[in-house]
Amino acid sequence: MSLNQIKKKKKGKKRNRLIFRSAVLAVLLVAVVYALVSNFQQDSTIYSAGDKAPDFKLQQINDNNELETVQLSDLEGKGVMLNFWGTWCEPCKDEMPYMQELYPEYKDKGVEIIAVSLDATTLVVDRFIDTFDLTFPVPHDANEEVMDLYKVGPIPSTFFINPDGEIEEVVNGALTLERLEGHLQDIQPEL
Repeated sequence: MSLNQIKKKKKGKKRNRLIFRSAVLAVLLVAVVYALVSNFQQDSTIYSAGDKAPDFKLQQINDNNELETVQLSDLEGKGVMLNFWGTWCEPCKDEMPYMQELYPEYKDKGVEIIAVSLDATTLVVDRFIDTFDLTFPVPHDANEEVMDLYKVGPIPSTFFINPDGEIEEVVNGALTLERLEGHLQDIQPEL
């Protein structure tokens, strides 16, 4: 084998490697573009005032309430305060006593307070419920399905839903007692 033939063979191998690497790179690039486009095309609906609140069903943690599961569609005709929170969230801790203070009065007026826990385990939530003596329904969204459904970002996040099942207001961040009561009055069913 001559030196020229060896050089031609090496050039052929280099060219073949370049073609193979380019093909692999092109396939990877197509896969990345496909993944990005697929993610952007998924349901990216962000719910806001005037939208129909999406239905969900979750197991309740605290058993001192008559409901074992909480399903939004079961509460049709009532105003619903849907709050997303976690025990690690300081602003969430601040607003819980306000929610508990107003709950008995507004429950009698046809408004339900539902505080969806985003904690990983129910043990810490049980302690939290006992510490604050919470009597309103506290369902657990362990897999963050409802959180994803409502596109919740920062917590606490609260959706005020009117008796017709429409979102009246979305509030990101902690609520004061006065603001909370004002929103509960807005979603109270007319008697």
